[in-house]
Amino acid sequence: MKRVYVNEEWCLGCHLCEYNCAFAATGERDMAKALKGMEIHPKIQIEGDNRISFAVSCRHCDDPICMKSCIAGAISRRDGVIHVDKDKCVGCFTCILVCPYGAVLPAPDGHAVRKCELCTDNACGEPACVAGCPNGAIVFEER
Repeated sequence: MKRVYVNEEWCLGCHLCEYNCAFAATGERDMAKALKGMEIHPKIQIEGDNRISFAVSCRHCDDPICMKSCIAGAISRRDGVIHVDKDKCVGCFTCILVCPYGAVLPAPDGHAVRKCELCTDNACGEPACVAGCPNGAIVFEER
């Protein structure tokens, strides 16, 4: 299965992956109009400092502990991609606590969680963070 991988040595820490992720979720055609003045809630996060930066996103684990620990059955796997059913999520945040990568985040509404679903939940087709990375530090490939 293809997954998103990050080469930390190439990451500029520019946060464009976060903006492209947030933009992809809007379904709009113009990034400036869609995001200007808006608080963004990307499903990928840049961590690090001035020396090294890296993107944190869901790794779609082979044996996902988030799915096993979900008390509401809101997390499932379809075609290898781990999905969250926001209607089933009860907001207990157990998945946030157990994710070893810190890739599951609270949703802006505080009721559910958000995580990368490889842009299968929008019209991009492939992860927007990869397409928007100016340095090619984020790739979508099978290893």
